[in-house]
Amino acid sequence: MSNEKKTANVFRNRNYRLVFLGALVSELGALLYNFAVGFYILEISGNNAFLQGLYLALCGVALLLFTPVGGVLGDRVNKAKIMYVCDYIKGGMIVLATVFMMILPLPTAHIVILFILGILGNVISGIFSPAAGAMLPNIVEQQQLQQANAYLSIKSSMESILGVVLAGILYGVLPLNVLFFAVGACFIASGISEMLIRYNHTPSSEPITLRLAISDMKEGIQYLRRQKAILAIMGSVLFINFFITPVTGNFIPYFIKTDLSNAQTYLFDRFLKPELWSSVFSVCIGASSLIGAAILSATEQEEKCGVKVAKRLCAFSGVMIALAVGYRCLVDAGVSLNVFLLLFSAGCLAVGFLLSFINIPLSTTIQSKVEKDKLSKVGSLLNIGSQGMIPIASVLAGAALQTLGSTMLLTICAAGFTITAILLLTNRYVRLL
Repeated sequence: MSNEKKTANVFRNRNYRLVFLGALVSELGALLYNFAVGFYILEISGNNAFLQGLYLALCGVALLLFTPVGGVLGDRVNKAKIMYVCDYIKGGMIVLATVFMMILPLPTAHIVILFILGILGNVISGIFSPAAGAMLPNIVEQQQLQQANAYLSIKSSMESILGVVLAGILYGVLPLNVLFFAVGACFIASGISEMLIRYNHTPSSEPITLRLAISDMKEGIQYLRRQKAILAIMGSVLFINFFITPVTGNFIPYFIKTDLSNAQTYLFDRFLKPELWSSVFSVCIGASSLIGAAILSATEQEEKCGVKVAKRLCAFSGVMIALAVGYRCLVDAGVSLNVFLLLFSAGCLAVGFLLSFINIPLSTTIQSKVEKDKLSKVGSLLNIGSQGMIPIASVLAGAALQTLGSTMLLTICAAGFTITAILLLTNRYVRLL
């Protein structure tokens, strides 16, 4: 019986199918919405980049503030109920906001409506995410966690490759109100799927109050302090996000605007505008992540992954070192921009593949090792840390690019990955994980 559970495909699990379907539909809706809003705010505000940045900042703050609330609720309330209620509310808000935008056609009114919708939507996302992140261990066998996470990663990779293309097409051919109604319908359909999930849940005997919420968060922090290996893994995840954000969010746009756009000629310039090379890099990361996730979905879950993950992070740092050296020798030195484009594309393929073999085992380990009644709180703390590090990394990276240049930024990121990998590899608690 044990062997059968190990080899059985996780899609035979009805609850997992419902979670997968719900995530597929809602994440596609979120991708379409975020793509449309980003361009629409610029369109109706006269390309006001500050206004768009303010929108993103306020949404990010709302997400960070309410993620701890989601962590507390996720460990005390039925997780499936949290998920479908949040999706119903978000879908209903988008539909209602679209109606108001049709009634009030002024650009100023649309901006106000989108700001309110963005802030409230991220409040809902902050409550939703910890519950959704802690759902898998409650509905699948522990031996199937890696496979379950791998399939979800495949889904995310497919959406990152095809979803952006679909979003661009739909934004160009559909009226905005029709697109927003479709997005609202996606979230409502996701809620219907999640409403059918059934698992054993013991309701909290205590009423949820502010004092109880603060006590729960303190308990989560104290629990993490005792789990040295989990704490080390979470720290490594935070630093991975901290050092990858400057490369994807700062270096790539800066490289395209300064080096590529100012070049007289570059690889495939007849077919690709400079900005489209950003899409090439994204597709490389997404495609190789998909391949890595597909391999892991068919691979038996390992009991210990700490040392292997640390070694893969060392390989990751090696890729970053190669990119830093390549930029210095090929672009800074004026040797060959085209060779660097090929090198960076190959680096993106390696990065996406390695990220799958780092993130999926780490997620699986956290889900299997953390006690189920504390998983939402731990997940919310991880979300707060990782999301909170991103704007800090972006600001510091922007300053580094402005004052030190691209070579130094890539060198700093490569050094950061190397130090993180060494610390993880030599951590005695991680070696036992």
